[in-house]
Amino acid sequence: MMGLCLGMASCASQKFNPGNVPTAYKVKTEGNEKILVGIIDRNILEKNDAFPWFKKSYDLENPDVKAVEAFKKNIADFQMIVFAGTWCEDTHNLLGGFYKLIDQSGFPGENITLIGVDHEHRSLFDLAHAFNITNVPTFIVMKNGKEMGRVVEYGKSGNPGKDLGEIVNALK
Repeated sequence: MMGLCLGMASCASQKFNPGNVPTAYKVKTEGNEKILVGIIDRNILEKNDAFPWFKKSYDLENPDVKAVEAFKKNIADFQMIVFAGTWCEDTHNLLGGFYKLIDQSGFPGENITLIGVDHEHRSLFDLAHAFNITNVPTFIVMKNGKEMGRVVEYGKSGNPGKDLGEIVNALK
């Protein structure tokens, strides 16, 4: 099992190995909204009626072909950390599509750490602060415990999958 740097403000500058990290989250309820804060699992979003947006965004996405190929080509060379807000419209629009890219490329889910944040972009274990998260979703490509690049919200091209594919394709 890969290690998790818990409660350390310097975590982002140290080696952080995502994947195979056990879930550890709390649930906040604001009105009818369920907010997950901490390390969560994709299955929680897929199987809970509180998150219908996940399936909708998954079904609507057609992943960038070059990104799928980049993920396939480099499948053993990197891991992903994803910061998301179950309350956030951009997360609603993009997270399902990210997982469709993951599924089409065959990228192992155990190499992804999904971290939920609250409205103030705080997470358990201070991970959002350690990774300087200001907007969600934020998709971070990691290699050997070091950040290789990130895509914040829609990225520079307006297509986060395409931008992630470019980062992954540049891995050496």
